[in-house]
Amino acid sequence: MEESQYGNLLQLHGIKPTANRIIILRALAVAKYPMSLKEIEEAIVTIDKSNISRTLALFRENHLVHDMEDGNGNVKYEVCFSHSEDSDDDEHVHFYCEGCRKIFCFEDTPIPQVQLPQGFEKNSINYMMKGLCPSCARKRALRSIKS
Repeated sequence: MEESQYGNLLQLHGIKPTANRIIILRALAVAKYPMSLKEIEEAIVTIDKSNISRTLALFRENHLVHDMEDGNGNVKYEVCFSHSEDSDDDEHVHFYCEGCRKIFCFEDTPIPQVQLPQGFEKNSINYMMKGLCPSCARKRALRSIKS
């Protein structure tokens, strides 16, 4: 993503582009994987934790980030490339590797449609699959061959 696009993406989601918001958005966009608050703090040492937390809450309210539980009870954040500040049309499947503890985004794999019972209204959905990534699966296979 080019530098000018960060401000445009913020505005598209109804968020005033400030220097700190652009820095936080850029950190999430270039990460290529969902990040925890701690990982964001480590990537951006010039912005304090409370400012990052408030910004993430604002991003979440305006559908600019997804937040998800990573399989260990930690919350991770990733940029949502939806086209609206009112809804999230960028919902996709995530995969948590139980070996290396990384989360992979399957952006081309939509979340399956679920028919809710009458009277229930969906606000958001988090679809997390768990298992082993190809690298960890190979390592496990090699260990079992050597045993």
